[in-house]
Amino acid sequence: MITIDAQDKTLGRVASAAAKALLGKHTASFAKNIVDQAGVTIVNASKIKISGNKTKAKTYVRYSGYPGGQKEETYEMLTTRRGKEEAIRRAVLGMLPKNRLQTPRIKMLKIEQ
Repeated sequence: MITIDAQDKTLGRVASAAAKALLGKHTASFAKNIVDQAGVTIVNASKIKISGNKTKAKTYVRYSGYPGGQKEETYEMLTTRRGKEEAIRRAVLGMLPKNRLQTPRIKMLKIEQ
């Protein structure tokens, strides 16, 4: 189990360290096609640092597939609705490879306040 302390660190630095650990690149027996069973825990997620004007400028976009179904929300709206844990989870998910191992890898991620 790998623990990452997010206190006073930026969102991207924490997410890239977590994605690298979830991929198993820190082990000597790294293989792209194997999910590393050692999970990753991120602590102090509520104390993460966001630089500049990103709380109002950073947007998250999702699309339902229907006409007019594109929704946008800012970082500030996302964190009030789902918490800072969701922003970290989405950042890590974006850094993982888009294949059938993405779901089992993201399930190995635990985020704590």
